[in-house]
Amino acid sequence: MVNILLVYGHPKTPTSFNFSLKEKLVSVLKSKGYNVLVRDLYEVSFNPLLSSEDLAKLHNNEIPDDIKQEQEFIKNADVIIFIYPIWWAGSPAIIKGYIDRVFSYGFAYMYRGNKVVGLLTDKRAIVINSNGSPYELYENEGFYPAMRKVVDDGIFRFCGFNKIKHIFFGGIMNKTQEEKDMNIKQAIDETVIEIEAK
Repeated sequence: MVNILLVYGHPKTPTSFNFSLKEKLVSVLKSKGYNVLVRDLYEVSFNPLLSSEDLAKLHNNEIPDDIKQEQEFIKNADVIIFIYPIWWAGSPAIIKGYIDRVFSYGFAYMYRGNKVVGLLTDKRAIVINSNGSPYELYENEGFYPAMRKVVDDGIFRFCGFNKIKHIFFGGIMNKTQEEKDMNIKQAIDETVIEIEAK
């Protein structure tokens, strides 16, 4: 059985595109027999602040309990799906804080001499983003390529993920419900194909 961890980072529910996507995607994945665990970071009040106390503990290999819990979820997952909106050409603070705190040295990566060694080599990532600006604007101005570089390479490949799929939906706020529903179907179809491709 494929174990899927879905990390969700959007505060507006249940009216948002992201929330509808998450709910429908989880339903489809469960109907296909996948084991799906959802971590709604706002709902669980995840603390995104990497504190000096956290750093001291991590340096001494003493993992704070909330970080340890999230790392266990990642360890048990074959595929990690991130769903979040793009704000100011990047992720919401709660997503960035999740990466900062959970993808820690010794868990997600380490150094051997001058070489970075990714430690999550048995994982695959699927990232689904939406934003208000038109898709063509973000693509042509280089924002989407930059985000692929930063997120796909700078986070997931850096940490050893063996496959990454990144899906963008622009102009969400100006789309009709029918267009949004089509985007949700596209995201679900692409996600299922990616999971089943192995």
